[in-house]
Amino acid sequence: MTASRPAGQHTVRRHNRALVLRTVAADEPVSRARIAAGTGLTRGTVSSLVAELLAAGLVAELAVARGATGRPASPLQLNRSGPGGLGVEIGVDAVGACVVDLTGAVRAQRVAASGHRTRPVADGLRAAAGLAAEVVGEAGLPVAGVGLAVPGVVADGVLERAPNLPSWRDVDVVARAAAVLAPVVGGAPVSVGNEADLAALAEHRAGAAGDDFLYVSGGVGVGAGIVLGGRLFGGSGGRAGELGHVVVDPTGPLCTCGGRGCLERAAGLEDLCRAAVVDDLDALADAATRHEPTAEAALRAGGHALGVALAGAVNLLDVPTVVLGGGYPRLGAVLRAAVVDELARRVVWRSPVAVRTSALGAVAALRGAATSVVRGVLDG
Repeated sequence: MTASRPAGQHTVRRHNRALVLRTVAADEPVSRARIAAGTGLTRGTVSSLVAELLAAGLVAELAVARGATGRPASPLQLNRSGPGGLGVEIGVDAVGACVVDLTGAVRAQRVAASGHRTRPVADGLRAAAGLAAEVVGEAGLPVAGVGLAVPGVVADGVLERAPNLPSWRDVDVVARAAAVLAPVVGGAPVSVGNEADLAALAEHRAGAAGDDFLYVSGGVGVGAGIVLGGRLFGGSGGRAGELGHVVVDPTGPLCTCGGRGCLERAAGLEDLCRAAVVDDLDALADAATRHEPTAEAALRAGGHALGVALAGAVNLLDVPTVVLGGGYPRLGAVLRAAVVDELARRVVWRSPVAVRTSALGAVAALRGAATSVVRGVLDG
């Protein structure tokens, strides 16, 4: 058994610096005296740590209010011109890039069509890097790091499998993305996560879903992010949330994962469009708005399949809220009503499960990727 070691002076100082920075973020604009009172640190320690944060460009001093008596201190806030987070998303049929500042405010954002199903990994990374260069240039902020969202199973920086992207298997996506993005962000660190997980984190930051919920992302595939106690639950290896490959019909159609009757073959957006006899999500949303019978029948069937899978997850996890994200918020009341109906029928406890639509819609994963960088900065 190895004895634990006490924290060194450098570790303690880094912890206290992060504590001061988080206090500024939570209570801006805030004085040094209020930081000291709220953290229990001495005023001298707070002043020293604030000086470091000012030098690093993480906080900024505001002008003293006119008419103040005595020797008023300048209040502090997060530096809106300080290092920001770059979020990049590589999807099946699109790429996106987004820069947020230290407050989480979006400074630039782009999404563009880009098909990756039959193209090599390098093509998708280059397309994403081009879009990233545009948003970084527009935002005009130094980049503290890059968060990359991908539609597949991610563990330890490796995209192990993405059923709808056959070429993306066992890809060290962190290393490859860092190399491609280096001309844009220099040596800024890159992290990678599943798109539904990152979307769930963004939804939690938005606040409407609470601290315990299941986020489900409707795209070509169907993914889920699980938030328990305000923290993302990734399972033992970070692979939890593959809701799209829960079987809802054992004799159903063949799935890209190799199985049959997976949820994404019943409630993925492409299969919903095929069932509704429309070309794409825009057309499906339009048909739903016009209450076209074929579209409503497709959405009702897809919603019931989605509700069956979600009910199993809710019974297992005991979460009070389900958030419908990705393309689902655009599809109107019929799909949501079918989900609500199945949850009411199949969840075993009496309290109803709240079914919400995402506050961020299709850009939730992109926003979550960018804000994950900022969260890392604030946590020190």
